[in-house]
Amino acid sequence: MIAILGDELAVFIGLTCVIFGGASFMMGQALARTWRPKWQILVYGLGLALVNRFLSYALFDGEGLSITGFIIDALVICALAFLAYRMTQAYKMVAQYPWLYERSGLMSWREKR
Repeated sequence: MIAILGDELAVFIGLTCVIFGGASFMMGQALARTWRPKWQILVYGLGLALVNRFLSYALFDGEGLSITGFIIDALVICALAFLAYRMTQAYKMVAQYPWLYERSGLMSWREKR
């Protein structure tokens, strides 16, 4: 696992999934609340993944230049941010335009009939 993730599994779960996953979830919510475009998730997500790689290296003696570790970290961070973005966007569309839209799931809405 160290060769793929760039650090141990416990560090990956604790640092990437819990700490940076929570930060990316809040980032996705903030981007959706301010009606920012989706492509900004990628920009901010890559920044968070860089910081995650650095902290993994500095605090837990992980591989700082692990390309596969960075890619996996970035995918997890961007996926959680996109999930939060879509959930918040669906909530805002229904809350802001209740006469036009209704919820049709956790991450989607549809026009009222």
